[in-house]
This record gives sequence, structure tokens and C-alpha cells, in this order.
Amino acid sequence: MSGSLTTQRQHQPYTLSRAARELGLKRSEFDLAVHLGQIRTVPDEGGGGRRVTGSEIDRLRATDGFPDLLHQRVRVVGTTEGAKVMDIPAGRFTRLGLFSPVRFYLNRYRAVVWLYLADELEEFTAVEQNTPLLTARRMPEGLRDMLDAGVDLRARNWRGRHRGFLLRLAEDPWESTGALAAFLDPVQIAELVPDPYERSHLSRFRPGPPAQGAQGSPAAHLVEKIMTADHPDEIEWLRTDLTRALEDARTFRPAPRPTNRRTISTQPQDLSMPQEEPTRGLLGWFRRRSS
Repeated sequence: MSGSLTTQRQHQPYTLSRAARELGLKRSEFDLAVHLGQIRTVPDEGGGGRRVTGSEIDRLRATDGFPDLLHQRVRVVGTTEGAKVMDIPAGRFTRLGLFSPVRFYLNRYRAVVWLYLADELEEFTAVEQNTPLLTARRMPEGLRDMLDAGVDLRARNWRGRHRGFLLRLAEDPWESTGALAAFLDPVQIAELVPDPYERSHLSRFRPGPPAQGAQGSPAAHLVEKIMTADHPDEIEWLRTDLTRALEDARTFRPAPRPTNRRTISTQPQDLSMPQEEPTRGLLGWFRRRSS
């Protein structure tokens, strides 16, 4: 009896919210674990997004150190706490700019608050070769030049990471194209995809930015700006990759187009007789009514 229950459990897919509860995670922690590849999801056969199998829940629960290890892997920290993790001043943490944020949010002043994986910061600190970056009075020349020029790579680093998340979840070539197009502005996409039907089909698979405020609000515009590539080399890389991905998507499944609904007559026409020119609109209606 217990065996049949286990088998039933393994084949029973969980909604994402239910899976988060089963694993003792907050929904934000669960979503991050999925993005990091810590939790595997599968497409919902009913078309309702993603699900988690019972066997995946069992696998995670059987992992050594569960649930503490899973919680540790998705623990995020801001600048102040991140500096404490690395035992360096907060100003130095900010200036380093070497770490890729995994998440961000806007505070009540609409300032961007970047969040980092505590695990990654601890691993960086533990590598002996990185010690000079944390303790030396002067930064390496290349890094110092970027900092002096005011270069802030946090948004770009986050986009690179988020792009990886989306590509990992893509189930087919069209979803891959959508993941790449998510980081280009509409003008760039229109140049690369001039066909309106193809562009419309692509937009179905183009994920929007993380939800931040009502659509059209200043907060939403700021999030959209963070989501959109703004470095020339980053834009060029995305354009090149999207062009290649589109070729794969077209081969996989061409974009749908409207069907021709004209009814073709099966009766042969007498081409010796003049054909009546079709009339349309109000004038045509009057002509047909008076005939």
C-alpha cells in the first residue's frame, strides 16, 4: 500500500506554490532556487505554466543537510550585509563591482537595491588569489580605470545572469529567441525581425521584466530600463545571438500567418464573356439594390 502511495506521489505534479510549501521555502526563495537550477521544474501538461514532480520533492528532501543547505544556497544579501560577509567596508564592496546580482528591487524612493548570493561572496573571499582585491590599498589598474570612469556593471551583470535563467527554462527555439529578445528595445527587434507576423509571434515568447509597480508607472519604466541592454558590445552580442536563434526557430516551426479565406469557385468560367467587376462599399450596395 505504501509503495503505491509513493508511486502516486512521484507522478503527482505540484504547483509552484505547493512545491515551495513542501520544501519549506518562501515563494521568492523557491523562484530563485529554480532560476539557479537547484530545483527542476517540468511543463504543466494542462498548459498552466510549470510544475514540480513529486520525485523531485523527494530528491531534495533526501539531500544531506536539507533543509538548511537549500536555504543557504538561496540566501541573498544587500550591499551592507554583503560587505560584512566579506569583512570589507561597504564602500569597497560597492566599488569592486565584480559580483553579479541575482535580484533587485526598488525601495520607496525608487532607488535600486541589488541583492547577491551570500554563498558566492563567501566563496570569493575564500580564494587566496582574490585577497589583494579585498585588502590592497589600490585597485588593479584595469579595474581602477573603469571605476574612475564611473562604469557601473551591476545592471549588465544582472542582465547576463537573468538571461541565463530564461534560456535555461526555454523549451524550444522560439522560447530561446524570446529570452534573447527580452533584453533588446523594440527598435532593435524591428530591425532584426522586419516581418510583422514573425515579430508578433516572437513577442508571445518575450518575457517581460520582473514585476515592479503598475504598468506605465515611473517604477515600471525604471525596471524596463534596467532590463534593456545599453552597452554597445552587449547589444551587438544580443543581436548576433538573436539572429542565429531566429534561424533555428524558423526551421523548427515557421511563424503562423493568417489564412486566405477567399472561397475559390470550382465552376469553370467562360473567359469569352466579360467578367463583372466586384463592387464594394456603399456605392456597391446601391448598385446591387437597384439591379
